[in-house]
Amino acid sequence: MTQIIVGVTKDARFRKGHIVREEDIPVLLSMGKENLYVWEKQEGMLHENEAAEILCNATKNDHMERSEVKEGKIELKATCEGVLQIDLERLLRINSLGDVMIATRHNYARVKKGDKLAGMRVIPLVIDAAKMDQVAAIAGVSNPVLSIKPYVIRRCTVLVTGNEVKRASSRIPSPESSRKSSPR
Repeated sequence: MTQIIVGVTKDARFRKGHIVREEDIPVLLSMGKENLYVWEKQEGMLHENEAAEILCNATKNDHMERSEVKEGKIELKATCEGVLQIDLERLLRINSLGDVMIATRHNYARVKKGDKLAGMRVIPLVIDAAKMDQVAAIAGVSNPVLSIKPYVIRRCTVLVTGNEVKRASSRIPSPESSRKSSPR
């Protein structure tokens, strides 16, 4: 459960698996939580954090690191400089399923190490496992929706044959010679 104290914090105050104790009741009431519901795992349903892992697997590729899952959300960051490439057709198909979303930077964006690339989340607290199977099927096993193509530094050599470069450069006046010949 998220606790918001304006100007101070907005973070999860109680996480999945927390056992509510008597001393938690005033905090819960201050958060406006007068009723608590216990969720018991059901066949065919996934918790938002489990489903977020499936979204992450659908998008994460080489040269990316992920955040910890938090309230059904995971973020990806670049581990190198390069160009972000997105399979827009598959991204649209996943985002069109409903109850899940992946937000990314623009396709072909230049990224630096540490830049945020994407954020993904599952919107409800629990989601049908069949929907997450659809996400996995769209993404495929070995072809995530996002990739970074790292910059490659290449070396080159210029080989000049003949003396036309030397002759051309001897005809260009140097800054010193142009100052000497200008009238004062």
